[in-house]
Amino acid sequence: METPTPSRAPTLARPVQQARRGLLVFASLLVPLSLLGYWFWYMNKAIELPLVATTPLMWSPALASVITRLVLREGFADVSFQWGGRRSLRAILLAFAVPLAVGSLAYGTAYLTGLAQFAPPALPFLPPSAGPLASFALVLALSGTLGTLVLLLTTAGEEIGWRGYLLPRLIQAGAPRPILLTGLIWGAWHLVPLFTVGYAAGPSPLFSALILMIQIVAFGYIVAWMRLDTGSIWPCVVAHAAWNAIINGAFTPATQGATAFYWIGESGILVMLALVGATLVVGRARRRTIRGEAMAIGVAPAP
Repeated sequence: METPTPSRAPTLARPVQQARRGLLVFASLLVPLSLLGYWFWYMNKAIELPLVATTPLMWSPALASVITRLVLREGFADVSFQWGGRRSLRAILLAFAVPLAVGSLAYGTAYLTGLAQFAPPALPFLPPSAGPLASFALVLALSGTLGTLVLLLTTAGEEIGWRGYLLPRLIQAGAPRPILLTGLIWGAWHLVPLFTVGYAAGPSPLFSALILMIQIVAFGYIVAWMRLDTGSIWPCVVAHAAWNAIINGAFTPATQGATAFYWIGESGILVMLALVGATLVVGRARRRTIRGEAMAIGVAPAP
């Protein structure tokens, strides 16, 4: 599944030692900044306003990468804020298709098998004759559009750090399986809020942690392939925001059940299985598409 491997040709954008030095500085900054973010979330978890408690944590990877670039005078060109052309447009379409497909398959299976109940919240501005399907369709549409736009403000902080800095530096440093390693680091970073503020935690936190790690690593492959294929960070930002908006903002609130948390949500078995399946499908297609950015940062697409 891992695509980029160090190229034999001497085309590395930066020497390996410089990339490793950047990773060391990035990690030394990420840890204290994340701890401050965890603390802020814990202290303000009762605030009902969306994004207030989580924003400092979600921007800690970006802040760590910005400070690292300034300290080491690395510049910002390889963050890839460029649009990326048609490849980015296709990637953004995929960014919405993945959570819609995963949500439909996983939650639909839960409803049909009785593992969870379809119970979308009633919307006061809909007419009394509107049924639950109409309510859900409206929530899904609003979450996928306005919700995604709002969440871009926070997911940009993570993606600028993870796919804008960590992934390229791991590749440049010659780290083994850099996409997997990025996903594991990204997943581990989520475990502190899972155990402290109940983020994505079901009845069993340990079980939730295992499922969440698998989901994040699988999704990490998809957004990493987007980054390498398009040469742009924007599809990753949109994909991250769309996933949070559609899964957490539409499908999960429409689901109830005493044991539903074992099956749905970011720590649910069915969502994990559907996402792994989607990653395998995308992985079969991505072998023909990763080109420009992988070469630009000194890696060659797998044959």
